[in-house]
This record gives sequence, C-alpha cells and structure tokens, in this order.
Amino acid sequence: MKITLPKWYDLHVHLRQGPAMAAYVKAHLAMGCAGLLAMPNTKPPVAKVFERDPLSCWSVESYRDMILKAGGDAFSALIVPLYLTRDTTPAMIEAGAKSGLLKACKYYPPHGTTNSDHGYPLQSSLENDVFRAMEDNGVILCLHGEEHGLSGERYFGKNSSAEDFFYRERMPVLREKFQNLKLVCEHITTKTAVDFVQKSGEKTGATITPQHLMHTVADLLQGLKYHLYCLPLVKFEEDRQALLDAVRAPGNKRIFAGTDSAPHAAKLTECGCAAGCFTGGIAPQLYIQNFDLNKGQNEFEAFLCRNGAAFYDLPVPDETFTLVQENEDLSLCHTAEAEADVVPLPLGLGEKALPWKIVL
Repeated sequence: MKITLPKWYDLHVHLRQGPAMAAYVKAHLAMGCAGLLAMPNTKPPVAKVFERDPLSCWSVESYRDMILKAGGDAFSALIVPLYLTRDTTPAMIEAGAKSGLLKACKYYPPHGTTNSDHGYPLQSSLENDVFRAMEDNGVILCLHGEEHGLSGERYFGKNSSAEDFFYRERMPVLREKFQNLKLVCEHITTKTAVDFVQKSGEKTGATITPQHLMHTVADLLQGLKYHLYCLPLVKFEEDRQALLDAVRAPGNKRIFAGTDSAPHAAKLTECGCAAGCFTGGIAPQLYIQNFDLNKGQNEFEAFLCRNGAAFYDLPVPDETFTLVQENEDLSLCHTAEAEADVVPLPLGLGEKALPWKIVL
C-alpha cells in the first residue's frame, strides 16, 4: 500500500539552538514538512518580538533568522511564537502583529517543562490585557495545558492530573473571557482535554503527538523506557482511546498534528530525565499506524495535512510526499551528524524498523 498526501505542517516542534539545529531542520524536511511552528523555550527564551527591543532575551525576529540560516529557508511557512513572560505587554503584541512577524504566543506553566522557568502564571495573564491584545490583533495563543505547582496525587494520579485540573478549572475561564481568541491546546493527553476541545467552538484547536496516540504510562514504566518520558506524561488507556477516537472522527476539523519532537543530547541527567521524545524524520510513519486505512485515508489526511493548515490560515501545499508500506531501518533515521546520542523514540523503545517509509 502507498498513500500520496500534500506536504504538511508540524505545528509544534523544538529545534533547539546551535550547530545541531541544521540536523533537526533537515530531519523535518525529510519527512515531507512544508513548514513548522518552532517552540521558543530556548536559552535565553524567545521573549521579545524585535531584536531592537531592550529586553535581554532572544527575539522572534532573531530566532526565526537562525532557523532560516540553518536550512529553514526551504520551508514555505515558519512560525515562531513569542514566549509569554512577566515582561510581555499589550503594546508588544500589537506592534508584533501589525508588523506581520508575530502570529502566535506560547504559554508555559512556570517550571512545568523544559526551559519553562520564565513562564508567567495564567491567572496573571488573564488580568494584564495581553490576551485581550492577542484577541484584538488575531494572534493565536498556544498553551502547554498543565497546572503548575501541583504535587503527588494531584499532579499525576488515577483520577486526576495536572492536565485534568487545567482543563477543568482554568480553560473554561479563559475560553469564556476571551471568546474570539484562537486557542491551540497543545499536545493534549487526557479525555478531559479532548472533551474540552470538542465542546468548545471553532476558535479552539488542539495538537496531539505520536507518542500520546501510541503509548500509555504502562509503556513508560515497564522497564523504565526513559526515551518515552515527555511532558505532559503519557496517560492511561482510557485517555489514549479518547485521543484516538478524536483524530479518527470523520468530522474532525480542529485537532491536528504537532509532534512536540524534542531532541536531547543527554536524556539521562543528574537531576533525572530530560523531558521530550525525538520523532524528527519519522512522525508521519508513526501517526499513520493509528488510523484504519482500509476505511480510506480521509481522516488521516485531515489530521496530518489539512486541519492545522486551516486553523493557522496556511495554504495546503501543492507539493506532495508518499508513504509506502515497507519497512524502514530506524538506524538510518538518527541525527549522528549533529549529536550522536539523540535517539528516535521507537529506537529508544527497542524497535529496529518502522512498517512505513517516506518517499519525497
């Protein structure tokens, strides 16, 4: 079997910084990506729009230029969101939007994930007119949807988690207060988040990663498969089934691909395990395994190629790529030319090959 699709946009990816960035860009181009949304949690963070702004951080303008120079000029679309911090102002949002440089902003729960130390509490942003400026200027809000500061059973338990809390307590308030603000609920992992997105209107979208469609917390814990450690954590089978039902639904138009591909040169560190799964170069091959192609390819094509483009007002490319149902040797899919120990997720889980490969 083979399937030809329009090239697609990865609407949540980490390209990091420095010399290795070129290899991560290359990996995305190799899997049929026409463009991407590159996360701003670098060191320092991408927390101002223009390089001329006096804040001592990177700018959307400068980080975008780094990506272009690392081979990203081959993409037809490149979005760099602004990292929301205590220094973000409504005037910054308005100026960035009017320049055409600012398309999205990113909320990180303080200390909730990799390089999120500069995150600003959601409640504070609800009150400082930054979200209002985004709403007024058509800037999309991308959210890492977990409550910060929880511990124990409240953080991750059988009946609740940091994501459950966020979508039960925080998101309804945000959605009600800013009804015309476009929201992307990124890398959702729970039935609670799926239910919120599906009950919200057309201005609420969501991304789902390959690992959250394919795995549960049992896969992470059995043998301590640390290459599967990411944030938000993989959850329970009920949650995974809710995600699968959502992406397979014939009417799905607002849930789309965002890999959260996150390369780490050292997954195991002195303080534990770095959060993030590397799926650069192989994401479509992972995503396609979650769809019943005997019923047709419409749902898969919508999820991978069309829904995200529509939500971000990007054109569906005329260029195509093909997925062929043949084994692909995973040893050929790593980024040794950049950092030899960045390991693709399936290889880290002991898989030697994938059942699909890409032909460009």
